[in-house]
Amino acid sequence: MKKIINTTKAPAAIGPYSQAVQAGNTLYISGQVPIDPATGKLAEGGITEQTEQVFKNIKAILDEAGFTFDDVVKSTCLLATMDYFKPMNEVYAKYYGHDCPARAAFAVAGLPMGAMVEIETIAVK
Repeated sequence: MKKIINTTKAPAAIGPYSQAVQAGNTLYISGQVPIDPATGKLAEGGITEQTEQVFKNIKAILDEAGFTFDDVVKSTCLLATMDYFKPMNEVYAKYYGHDCPARAAFAVAGLPMGAMVEIETIAVK
């Protein structure tokens, strides 16, 4: 059985998808871009600020579903350029400093709304 997870503390979906879906004890969070839910616009600044906003959005969804960053088992990071890899990693390490989840990181041709980063997350309780 699946449960759709939505919160106003993270940006609304910008297409035909849910913020997250919980299936049993697994939470699948759709890729989060650095949209500030209060303004509906991309976070101002560079890759560091955008990555921070992505993690705020992920946290809001985890909280809504009753999960934490400790429950995260897999992340997929999409970057507008691999030049952003190091600064994204610096922010990422603040959230996953120990027992880090499995992860993949890719440079892609483009991200929604011209974002520099998008992160998809899977968590298990």
